Amino acid sequence: MITQEQFKYFALLVKRESGISLADGKEYLVESRLNELAKILGLRDINDLYNSCKNNLTSKLKDQIVDAMTTNETYFFRDQHPFDCLKKEIVPEHVQKNGANLKIWCAACSTGQEPYSISMLFSDFFPSLNAKIIATDISPQVLNKAKHGKYSQIEVNRGLQITLLIKHFKQAGAFWEINDSIKKRIDFKSLNLIGSWGMDLSNLDIVFCRYVLIYFEQDTKKQILEKIERSLNPGGCLFLGATETPIGLSPNMKKVISGKTTYWVKEK
Repeated sequence: MITQEQFKYFALLVKRESGISLADGKEYLVESRLNELAKILGLRDINDLYNSCKNNLTSKLKDQIVDAMTTNETYFFRDQHPFDCLKKEIVPEHVQKNGANLKIWCAACSTGQEPYSISMLFSDFFPSLNAKIIATDISPQVLNKAKHGKYSQIEVNRGLQITLLIKHFKQAGAFWEINDSIKKRIDFKSLNLIGSWGMDLSNLDIVFCRYVLIYFEQDTKKQILEKIERSLNPGGCLFLGATETPIGLSPNMKKVISGKTTYWVKEK
């Protein structure tokens, strides 16, 4: 069983490396995930993992611990209405005002269902659009899966219409692999939201940063939102998760409500 000393040690490590806050009450989550990691590493349990960290905490081991503690819940066309809003309002308005070039960032993209959903939407409704999608995540494991674009039957059943599955995927044994025409719009990259971004995330037109800020403390959320705002073009749009609050956004980010969808637009 995890001790309070061990919990505090791992919680501090994860917060320092990723910004993710593990409050009291998350002991069971830490214990279950790190026990599983310990076995993968050939250790007996979390006690052995803790001792290994105290004796020789390598960069690789830190990454593995953070990876184990990252929540990667995602599915195709999650919530649906933000994608409808893209299709019906935001993209047509952007094309009318700014032409056919569009730059999108999917932050914390997990195993890739969100950026692939956007790419499928562009393929079906805006085929002449020159859209670049940057998709990032802190976890090398989920990014590797995202780049391959190969999903189980259970994964494609979550949010994906059968017509889209048939049109944009090919069957590969027990899995479904997304077509290269959908993959080619997306550039998957490793990125830690609390670190130096170290890549060209300027002049963005749309940012999807959904269901990740809930894991950060308020000061960290504010810092991330400030950096996102600076990265957006005037008129650029920000989508957050349905359960996330935009505390930290400046008055220059105007709240827009369209049906079930709430998003923010940078005014200048």
